[in-house]
Amino acid sequence: MTSAKRFEDLDVWQRAKDLANLIYEFSSDGEFSRDFGLRDQMRRASVSVMSNIAEGFESQTQVLFAQFLGRAKGSAGEVRAQLYIARDQNYLTEERFNSALSLAEICSKQLSKLIQYLQDQPNTRRVREDGEFYDVKQ
Repeated sequence: MTSAKRFEDLDVWQRAKDLANLIYEFSSDGEFSRDFGLRDQMRRASVSVMSNIAEGFESQTQVLFAQFLGRAKGSAGEVRAQLYIARDQNYLTEERFNSALSLAEICSKQLSKLIQYLQDQPNTRRVREDGEFYDVKQ
């Protein structure tokens, strides 16, 4: 396991960023771009995944970090559910649907593993006296 000193170093955050960018790309085309409700909700949910990872990483305890990761996992599930609607409305090709669904599932699995890791650690503060963060293993 490698360690991360910044949330940007976390592989799961990088995958979540990829997912958000993919959703923005897909939802900018054709009929999908005009379905404001679904488009905006999917964008918000995908951004929520990466944002909750970042906010949790910046929190001061392992418990808080795990809670934010749980919210991120919930948002990843929300994106997956919305992808089915987008496909059923013919806003996405099967190929685009599968690539986004796969990426959302990868995020969800990585989040589960990181949550489990944090829950197995003692409830320690994550910020040192000098204001720097302790490393997080990923």
